[in-house]
Order: sequence, then structure tokens, then C-alpha cells
Amino acid sequence: MFGTLLTVAAGGAIGASLRYLTGVMVVRLLGQTGFPVAIILVNVLGSFLMGVFVVLAAQRGLTYLSPLVMTGVLGGFTTFSAFSLEAVSLYERGDAGQAVLYVCLSVALSILGLVAGLAVARGVLT
Repeated sequence: MFGTLLTVAAGGAIGASLRYLTGVMVVRLLGQTGFPVAIILVNVLGSFLMGVFVVLAAQRGLTYLSPLVMTGVLGGFTTFSAFSLEAVSLYERGDAGQAVLYVCLSVALSILGLVAGLAVARGVLT
């Protein structure tokens, strides 16, 4: 149990660090924007990677890596709490349209990212 907890914690540190670096990269590429592009990016990419990992784990017997990869790395990388904060912040700033667009894009693109990850992994591994 303690070993698994350490594994999740290490994965979470990696995922959170990658999320931070993604935010830095987005700012360097696009500059500061009023729209949470980095959060959408990590949620969609994280969903895609989750889809890929689910297939890999099932087909290659790697489910023992789930605490590290799914809970740790991808849990630390994706940002549902940050997503919620950004949506409410947009709304409270008076950008209700942007808030709705952000929520819809985040949910739809993250689901599509997961489906794409499943399809890519299944196509590559079958």
C-alpha cells in the first residue's frame, strides 16, 4: 500500500510538472491570452494519452502501471479543478459566452481526445 502511494505521488509530481511546462510553452508560443488554452490542451492531451494507455495496459498486461500512469502522471497532468476555476472566472468576469465555449470545447475535445487515443492505440497494436 505504501509503495503504491509513493508511486502515485511520484507520478503526480511528474504530471504536475508537465502541466506547468505546458502552460509555460503555451504562453511562449501564444503570449498571454484571456482564454485558458493551456488547460484545454492538457485536458485533451491527457484524455488522448489515457485512451492510449488503457489499450496498452489491457493488451500488454501493464495494468500494474495504472497507479503510476493513470492516477499519478495523468491525474497530475490533467486539470479538472483548474478547468472548473477557469470556467467560473470567465463567467464572473462577464464573459459568459467564453465560459460556455470553454466548457463545451473542453468536454467535447477531451472526449474526442480519449476516443482518438483508443483508436490510435488499437490501430497500432492490432
